[in-house]
Amino acid sequence: MLSRAGYIMKFLLSLFFLFTLNIVLGQSCVVNKIKFEGTKKTNTIFLQSLLEIKKGELLNENLIQQDLTRLIRLPSIANATHKIDSTNNGCDLIIKIVENKTTIPVVNLFDTSDREIAFLVGLYEHDLFKRAISFGGWYQKNIFDSYGVGLRAPYLFSSNFGLEANAQNLSTQEPVFFDNGIATYKYTNQSVEVLGLYQFNFKNRVSIGVNVFKETYEGISIDNIPEAPSDYSLNKILFKSVYTFDNLKYNYQYVSGFKSELNVQYVLSSDEFSNKFAIAWNDFLYFKRLGKKGNFAQRLRFGLSTNDESPFAPFSVDNNLNIRGVGNIIDRGTGVIISNSEFRYTMFENEWGILQSNVFIDAGTWRNPGGDFTDFSDNNNVRVFPGVGVRFIHKKIFNLVLRADFGYGITEDEPRGFVFGVGQYF
Repeated sequence: MLSRAGYIMKFLLSLFFLFTLNIVLGQSCVVNKIKFEGTKKTNTIFLQSLLEIKKGELLNENLIQQDLTRLIRLPSIANATHKIDSTNNGCDLIIKIVENKTTIPVVNLFDTSDREIAFLVGLYEHDLFKRAISFGGWYQKNIFDSYGVGLRAPYLFSSNFGLEANAQNLSTQEPVFFDNGIATYKYTNQSVEVLGLYQFNFKNRVSIGVNVFKETYEGISIDNIPEAPSDYSLNKILFKSVYTFDNLKYNYQYVSGFKSELNVQYVLSSDEFSNKFAIAWNDFLYFKRLGKKGNFAQRLRFGLSTNDESPFAPFSVDNNLNIRGVGNIIDRGTGVIISNSEFRYTMFENEWGILQSNVFIDAGTWRNPGGDFTDFSDNNNVRVFPGVGVRFIHKKIFNLVLRADFGYGITEDEPRGFVFGVGQYF
C-alpha cells in the first residue's frame, strides 16, 4: 500500500504529466488553413505572402502576434485580430481585418518667416494595385510655389525588398544668418532621389540610396551685408542610408513601444571650393499607454553635421519640424538636441472617429556654425515651448489625423503661434 506521501507524489506527477501533455498537444497543432475575414478590397494573397506563420506549420502564438502587428502597419488595414478554430487534424487560423480607406489628402498650414500663412496640399493613394504601394504628389505655397511627387513600394520585389523614388522642386524664402545681420534668400532645391528598401526581420529595416540635386540661393534682402553673395548655385549628390528599429504596437490611436531611426548622409559638390559634407541624426521614440484613455509620447533627437562656419547650416529651428510655435526657420546650426514630450488623452470615441486632446512641451538647443559643444548650454540657443492641442482621428481612413497645436515660448523674447497639419506631429 502507498503511503500518504506516495499518493501525494503520484498525484503531483499526474498533474505534471497532464500539464506537459497539454503544452505538447497545443504546440503540435498544425495550421491547416489561414483565412481572412472582413476583407472587401484587400488582396488576401498579398497579405498571406507577408505572414511569418505558414500553412502546414505548427501554431506559434508569438509569430501570430508579430504578423498581426505587421498587418496593422499596412496602410490598408486599421486593425487586425485573430481566433483559432480546432479541427480533427489540426486548426484553422482566422484573421479578422478592419480595412482603411487609403486615398487621403495631405494638408498643412503654418506661419512663414513674415508671419504670413503658408500651406501645403497633396493627394496620395497608399494601397496602389492592392500591394501597399504609396503614390501621390503635393503642392506648397510658402511665398513661392513648390511641388513634388513620390512613390514608395516596400514589397515591390519580395516580402522584404522594395523601392522608393521621389522628385521635387522646392522653393522657399530662407533667412541666412551672417555676423553683420540676416540676409533673405529665395532658396530652390530641385532633386531626384532613389532608395532601395530592405527589411531584415520584423523589427529591423534599412534604406540606402542616392539623391541628385541642385541648390540655388537668389538674394532678396542682402543690403548692408557685404559678405552675403547675391546668387549662389551648386550641383550636389547625396548618399543616404536610414536604419530603423521598430517595435511599436498600434491599437487605433494608442501606440506603445520603442522605435529608433538613424539617418546618415554624405554630400559631394560640383564646386571644387565647396567642402564635402556629412550629417547624421538619430530619432528615439517611446510611447506608453497610461490608463484607459491616456498615451504618453516622447521623441528625442540628437544630430551632428560637419562643423563648417557657414551661414547655410543644415539643422534649423522650425515650426513644422521640431518646436511648435517658434516660427518658420528662425535659426540654424551644425548640431541639434531636440525633445518633444506630449500626453494624449481620448476625450470622445465611437466606431468611426476619435477626439483627442494634447498637452506638450517642445524644447531644443543648437550648436552654432563653427562653434563647439558648449553652445548647447548657451541660453541664446535654448528654446522651450509648452502648449496644447487637439486632434480629430478617423479610425478607417489611413493616417487621417487632423491636428492643431498652439505653442507658447517661455524663454526670453519668444513668439507664440499655431501649427496645423495632417498626421500626428511625431
